[in-house]
Amino acid sequence: MNKTSVLFVCMGNICRSPSAQGVFEKYVDDNGLKSQFVIDSAGTHSYHVGGKPDSRSSQAAIERDIDIRHQRARKIAHTDFENFDYIVVMDNDNHMNVKMICPKQHQHKIHKMMGFSPSSKYLEVPDPYYGGDQGFELVLDLLENASIGLLSHVIKV
Repeated sequence: MNKTSVLFVCMGNICRSPSAQGVFEKYVDDNGLKSQFVIDSAGTHSYHVGGKPDSRSSQAAIERDIDIRHQRARKIAHTDFENFDYIVVMDNDNHMNVKMICPKQHQHKIHKMMGFSPSSKYLEVPDPYYGGDQGFELVLDLLENASIGLLSHVIKV
């Protein structure tokens, strides 16, 4: 059986996309579907390549029983467009950046994370990097909500 592959993308791959990867991995695992997925994350910029997730992201995730500390930042690669079924971006800027480098035949794979949210006033997952701890909590709340919709979408397709 082919696995469904999902790549989460933000700017630096140290806050939102590693958190999205961790939340979605946990949600998939909690639903007994771990063997059916390949899940990863990347950034559109190379600021933090090789670095660990932001400590505030890691701490907020740990408090929800999600461990993202093993992840390492990487920049999205051209091979990702072919290798992943879903490329899920966190905000409009990264959506535009990903669309600009994505080959035409793979454009249909690009989605906005909050487009999977069944009910939210947020259209983007806000970048918590320059804010306080409450921003990281909000990001996790949004990602948990949107992950439900993303998994439902993937299962239906």
